[in-house]
Amino acid sequence: MVSIRQKLLGWYDETARDLPWRQTRDPYAIWVSEVMLQQTRVDTVIPYYERFLASFPTPKDLADADEDAVLSHWSGLGYYRRARLLHAGVREVVAQYGGQVPEDAEARRALPGVGRYTAGAIGSIAFDKEEPIVDGNVTRVLARLFRISTPVGSSVTSKRVWEEAARLVPGARPGVFNQALMELGATVCTPKQPSCESCPVAEHCDARAQGEVDALPVPRVRKAPDQVKLAAVVATQGRGPEARVWLLRSEQSLFAGLWGLPMIPRSAFDLSDARGALRDAGISASLGREPIGQLHHVLTHRRMQIDVFRATGAKAETSETRRLFRTDDLVSVGVSTLTKKLLASALS
Repeated sequence: MVSIRQKLLGWYDETARDLPWRQTRDPYAIWVSEVMLQQTRVDTVIPYYERFLASFPTPKDLADADEDAVLSHWSGLGYYRRARLLHAGVREVVAQYGGQVPEDAEARRALPGVGRYTAGAIGSIAFDKEEPIVDGNVTRVLARLFRISTPVGSSVTSKRVWEEAARLVPGARPGVFNQALMELGATVCTPKQPSCESCPVAEHCDARAQGEVDALPVPRVRKAPDQVKLAAVVATQGRGPEARVWLLRSEQSLFAGLWGLPMIPRSAFDLSDARGALRDAGISASLGREPIGQLHHVLTHRRMQIDVFRATGAKAETSETRRLFRTDDLVSVGVSTLTKKLLASALS
């Protein structure tokens, strides 16, 4: 009987999507792609990946770049901590390994932001090492193939899935095999309405044999997103096309390293919230008495309701974490999608 491994490799050779990171064995480029692809759709990642490598084609180019330049290339991609960790990891590669991503698995895992999955992707695809990978797509494929009925995210499930991935990867072309597993999950063994009739390993699938494809994998228990009310202030200096806006560099984990508006939780719908945002930011300005609008923004674990205030004649001392920007300048620094939406709502 032809093995799961052989069938997946043959299927992948015939049907794999033509994606830019599949045209290289450069460990740095593969590293960039794998970080970007975490929790982000392929179609979204492609233009970011191409623009990022055009600006930072080598580890040294990225290591030499300042954080604003790096985050500006990540702006809109979300999960910005990924960019900062990638930057830190590449700087270590340049400092410790002369710009060459290490082949040794333990050395790769010791780099900032490189976990077992990213290390395995680099090791198998770039260096042809028999290292397993497990992401959401692979978890779904293996949970169905081997009828793993414990919840996704539990220690029992994680241990079992990694064991199965490690059992399957040894052999020829381990990097291609790992990509085939991911490709199967992305295009055939999908979360809903999987195309079992076109699956190259359907005859090996225990979930299909038991009529449990739609029941597996067992989802993790997710808590409802937090409801958050905030006040944001667009504080400008000057008028017309010469107007500039004060932004702050956030050090909070969600938007760490990005430039954003003065913002504060709202305890009640009164002007003191907006005044508090300006006060905490060290900005003096003439504040409008009422919000000029309200914006709703959804992140993975929270739903934000943001009242937007406008303040004019804003003055403050420029510092490393507080600067005036023209809106045209924002393409060269890291700014979240939320900040872009808030500015558009206030300055349009």
